Amino acid sequence: MGAITFILVLSFLVFFHELGHFLAARFFGVKVHVFSIGFGKRLFAKQWMGTTWQFALIPLGGYVQMKGQNDSDPSLKEEGDDSYNNKKPWQRIIILFAGPFANFLLAAILYFAIAIIGASAIAPKVGQVIENSPAQKAGIMINDEILRINDTEIKIWDDIGRTIVSTPGALKFYIKRDGKLISKVISPKVSDSQNIFKENIKKRMIGIAPAPEIINLDLSITESIVYAYEKTVFASTLIFQGVQKLVQGIIPSSEVGGVISIGKVISDASQSSIIALLGITALISVNLGVLNLLPIPALDGGHIIFNLYEMIFRRKPNDRVFVALTIAGWVILAGLMLLGLYNDINRIFING
Repeated sequence: MGAITFILVLSFLVFFHELGHFLAARFFGVKVHVFSIGFGKRLFAKQWMGTTWQFALIPLGGYVQMKGQNDSDPSLKEEGDDSYNNKKPWQRIIILFAGPFANFLLAAILYFAIAIIGASAIAPKVGQVIENSPAQKAGIMINDEILRINDTEIKIWDDIGRTIVSTPGALKFYIKRDGKLISKVISPKVSDSQNIFKENIKKRMIGIAPAPEIINLDLSITESIVYAYEKTVFASTLIFQGVQKLVQGIIPSSEVGGVISIGKVISDASQSSIIALLGITALISVNLGVLNLLPIPALDGGHIIFNLYEMIFRRKPNDRVFVALTIAGWVILAGLMLLGLYNDINRIFING
């Protein structure tokens, strides 16, 4: 059942990505020969509206084959107003960007669905007070519920950290304790900490940790839209930063996951709850959007760079250079896929 869910989720994400390319291409009058979910041998195909819609044997991606554009033949050129290579560079950039944009849009839709169904978060209730911390010295106690900091309303635990970090000076905490409202003035201390990438950083903190309590968020339609937007932006930023840290060597290459890891995560989420499945699907969708925007020649981001070059210098890249860079891009992608697979196998058979 987990394998079926994995294939269905991945196919859905690929379909949405390629649909972005397809709709943008058709908007600019580009003929689309093939819309494929999967690679390799064709399993099913249907001709509709001048395009062959197909499912292929290997369900680990997909493609839209437009007239005048084919990744298997980077130097391909076809004549006619309906040819991709005859469109203006800015039009090609929009067609290329439409795929990743569709992934970001899908993630926002899924996060919006989560908000409507019932998003949850850690309650703003104190579960631990560190000894000799600013919070302890100010009289903060376990089970205190933080309602407001200065003029900022606190709804979830994450609001506390964001407010402490972004607000200078001493802070006035409004706390609910045993049914009574009390206030405490706390001066955060800049202390050593680690970010999500395990880098050592300096951070304003008061020395508290959350109680293990989850609350359901009762969000309006407007609040759900804001929630979806913020979650999508946060996930996108996190993945962009993750790629940057990987290139810088801050994140070790052993952390790179492959198709097995993705399949396991999707399978585990599907067995947990529909909200968990929607959440991981949204995160993977953002991941696909970000990765496809990387400036690797075989990806959308690489092709966007080529078109930006043409816009700036008023000429197309040299065919030989274009083909060579595209082949190099495929080699890089193949290497990353093999690295991910190797790490997945290591985790299963070596690390258990």
